[in-house]
Amino acid sequence: MAPVNASLLEALHGGMFEQPLWGSFLERLRVQSGATYVTLVFRPIDEESAIELQAGPPLPDLHRGFIETYDPKFASYRHMRVDRVYSFDELIDPNEPQLAAYRRDTLEPLGITALRSVRVTEPSGVDAWLSCSGGRKIGAAVGGLLTALVPHLRIALRTYVALERERFRSRVTTEAFSRMNFGWLTLDARCRITDCAPHLEQMLQRSSVLRRGRYDRLTPVEPSVDRDLTALVRRFADKSETRPRAFNLSRDPWTDMLVTPAMQHSVTSSATPVAIAYLSGDRRSQADRCEQLVDLFGLLPSEARLAWAIAQGLSIAEAAQELGLTLETARHYSKKIYAKTGARGQTELVRNILTSVLAFA
Repeated sequence: MAPVNASLLEALHGGMFEQPLWGSFLERLRVQSGATYVTLVFRPIDEESAIELQAGPPLPDLHRGFIETYDPKFASYRHMRVDRVYSFDELIDPNEPQLAAYRRDTLEPLGITALRSVRVTEPSGVDAWLSCSGGRKIGAAVGGLLTALVPHLRIALRTYVALERERFRSRVTTEAFSRMNFGWLTLDARCRITDCAPHLEQMLQRSSVLRRGRYDRLTPVEPSVDRDLTALVRRFADKSETRPRAFNLSRDPWTDMLVTPAMQHSVTSSATPVAIAYLSGDRRSQADRCEQLVDLFGLLPSEARLAWAIAQGLSIAEAAQELGLTLETARHYSKKIYAKTGARGQTELVRNILTSVLAFA
């Protein structure tokens, strides 16, 4: 079995962080193997979509060209056993007329007369094919090198798939939180921001009640809130208080902040966080939300204003007083609101409004 040098393994395990992916690894493997071309293809075994990476002179899309010209059943990559290295003749049988034509008309003009290829699979169902191709130098020694690379390639593949899965989940979660105007940040003992959700900077830039101050300090605009937050975080740092506390920063648009002690720490954080602040707000004004309730549930403007006030936690009597309505009028409106929103009472009305697509608007 051919030895695998340290620089090749380093490039393999670090390649998922490169652009293009695994560029250094493929080029080093091409040089060590003497191949003209080295390719690395990721593809679920039952799908045609793939990530195709290559080192060496530019190659046409050989897979697509084969599928468009020849019978797909001869696409030999589908039948390769996992971890076994295959030679040129094993993959592209010269005794099969279609494959012989493919060798003669497509591969030989590219200088491909020899090849070694191996398939590695990952538990989630993603497969990788690593191939070295070119002239007569591509022999048993290259096959031994690919065999030695198999366990390392499997680890790299598994890590890459897990990383991509978490990146996708993170993008989806961030998008949902961004639409809901929800975010989080961590604070050290001096109320300095040590880490935050990717979209939180935009929230702080839009906010009129909270900002990133000097030395990255989280600074509420209201002095009394600033003093209370500073004292709370200091108590968290001293372990003298562990109960979370909520702050209402604004009523229009509504903005809340829940501050809790940080129970878990990240080894990647530049400073030790002692508190986590969860921000939840509405980027729309009360007037905007009432217009959206009119569109969403078919409410009249007067009904929408009452519905939004109730959704903010006011009782019907409190909402009536705030809107300048008589209690009798407010109750009359509320019956129409319940009918149009499908709510059977005040609690269900609040849930219907706050969990509707309005939250994402």
